[in-house]
Parts: sequence; structure tokens; C-alpha cells
Amino acid sequence: MRAYIFAALLLLIIFGSITGYLYNKFSALAGMDFSPPPIAVATARSSAERWDVRLAAVGTIRSTQGVELSTESSGEVIDITVSSGDKVAAGTALLRLNDKVELASKERQIANLDLAKILFKRDATLVEQKSIPQTQYDRSRADYESAIAQLAETEARLENKHVDAPFSGTVGIIHVKRGDYVAPGTKITTLQDLDNMEVDFTVPARHYPTLRKGLSVELRAAAFPERIFHATLQAIDSRVDVDTRNLLLRASIIDAEGLLPGMFAQLSIDLDTPVDVVTVPETAVTYALHGNTVFLVQANNDTTTATSKIVTTGESRKGRIAVISGLESGVEVIISGQNKLYRGAAVTVTAAAPIGEQDPVRAAQ
Repeated sequence: MRAYIFAALLLLIIFGSITGYLYNKFSALAGMDFSPPPIAVATARSSAERWDVRLAAVGTIRSTQGVELSTESSGEVIDITVSSGDKVAAGTALLRLNDKVELASKERQIANLDLAKILFKRDATLVEQKSIPQTQYDRSRADYESAIAQLAETEARLENKHVDAPFSGTVGIIHVKRGDYVAPGTKITTLQDLDNMEVDFTVPARHYPTLRKGLSVELRAAAFPERIFHATLQAIDSRVDVDTRNLLLRASIIDAEGLLPGMFAQLSIDLDTPVDVVTVPETAVTYALHGNTVFLVQANNDTTTATSKIVTTGESRKGRIAVISGLESGVEVIISGQNKLYRGAAVTVTAAAPIGEQDPVRAAQ
């Protein structure tokens, strides 16, 4: 009996010790703070800016004067006076066809004209003296006028044997060579005025009320990715394309050095109607299915927490994005570390940019 009592006391002592040990452990754990540590974030302040309203478009660069030269008559090419890529002045002879027949005909026509002129003057004197009938005078006058017309016709045919530059410009690739026989309409080369360039482009017709001549246009070409060309809106078409419902526009490029006709261009038209917007760095916006979210920093008594806000965003420029609604200027927003955030999460700000230093490059004002 005494053995049972001793065993029961021993078990009581063992379990009591274990219970006391566990009680002390759980009491210590209950007094510990298991809340997650603050999340390190960087912040910036939203700012009020004035942005110009721009309209994007794409177009094709062309020269104000550019033609594809061809011949108006057939014949053998006997002389090419320029080379591909040459700059020529207006009226410069570029190509000549075999014109021996026309030159011989011209000499004959000149001789006929001289004779007809002499006979006409003689008959004019004689008819005044009534020495010849009026019909003979009329015939000599008709012969004289016919000789003038025939010479003019021969000179016109002779001119068609020459291809001259209709304006100053740069000669393109020449597609014929001496000795070739060409027919009317055969492509000889192109001539482009590279000093005066323009760009044709289209925009949706709904923008017509905001368009007017003289608007500033910025232009980019793939050949010069870092360069911005400037142009001025020159013309607005008088009708809308019924198939595309687009309106054709043309802008004159101010300094087109390096550009070539036919190049593709990306354009930005300044509509000259600036608007006031609230902007934040692009990294401040988190995109999700339920809406675009911006996390704000909210200071409590002794803690700093993050709170989310749904916003409506607009276009982006130079690292900043316009917030159309849902945010005011001067608000501190989180620009990094959002992937760990949730509503009410404790945060610690490790870097904050003053308003004036967030974006040293402002949009055009």
C-alpha cells in the first residue's frame, strides 16, 4: 500500500514539474510581440503640374518638290551629264537622246522660214503698190506663219529629246545608261529637294475642332532615335476619308537635315491647350484587375502605416504619370516596396524625395 502511495506522489511531482515548466514557457511566449516588422519603403510626393495636350500620329516624310523623271519621246541615250546623288540646279541638263533628225529638220525649217519671210515682206510692198493680187499676198503671209509654226513644232520635238531638272534638288539612282533605247514614259531617275521637307499624316476626324494651322509638331524618325525634329502644321484636308474616317494633315519640317522622302515618322502634335494635372512617379502605381492602386503613407501616434487608394490614371511622360482622379497634390505616396504591402501594414520610410527633386525634367508648360 505504501508503495502505491509513493508511486502516486512521484507521478504527481513529475507531472507538476512539467506543468509548471510549460506554464512558464507559454507565459513568456504570450508576453512576446509576434507582429511583423515594419516594411522598408521609399516615398515621393504627388505634385501639381501643367501639361500640354498632345495628339499622337504616324506619317510619311516627303519632299515639297519631288518627281520621277522620264522621257516624253523615244530614242537612244547618247549623253548623261550627271551622276547618281549629284545636287543640280533648276534647268540643268540631265540626259540627251539622239536628236540628229530633229536638228537637221530644224535647220531646214529655219531656211524655209527665212525664205517665207523674204517673200512675205516683198509681197507686202507689192500689194500696197497694187502690183500683185490680194490672194498672192494672203498666200505668202500664210506660208510665213506656217513656217514659224513648223519651226516651233520642230523645236518642241527637239526639247523632248532632252531631260532637264525642273527645280534644284538631288538626283537619285539613274536607271539607264548610254546606248540604251528608251520609250516614252521610261523611268530615268528621281529628283528630290532635300532642303524642303514635309510630312503627311492622318488623325481621327473627331480631333478636327482642336486643329488649326501653325500648331507645333514634334517628329521622330527611326534613323535618328535620339533626335527630335520640329515641324509646323501647314495644311488640313478639306474632307474626311470615308473609308477610314481619318483626316489628312500636312506639316512643314523646320530642319530636315538627314531625313529622306519616304521615311516613317512618329509625330506628336501640341494642341496648345495646356491642362493642370496631378502627377506621381510611374513606380507609385500598382496595376490590378480591381483597379489601379496607389499606396499612401499614413502617420499615426507612434507608427507609420500604408493605406491603399484606387485611382484613375492618364498618360505617362518622362517617368511620371498623370492621375486623373482619386489623388490630390502634395500627398506622400510609396514608390518602391509595394509588393510586400497590404492595407494597414506598418512601414518605415528609408528614402523620400522632396517635391522639387522628384522629377527635375518637367513636362512642357
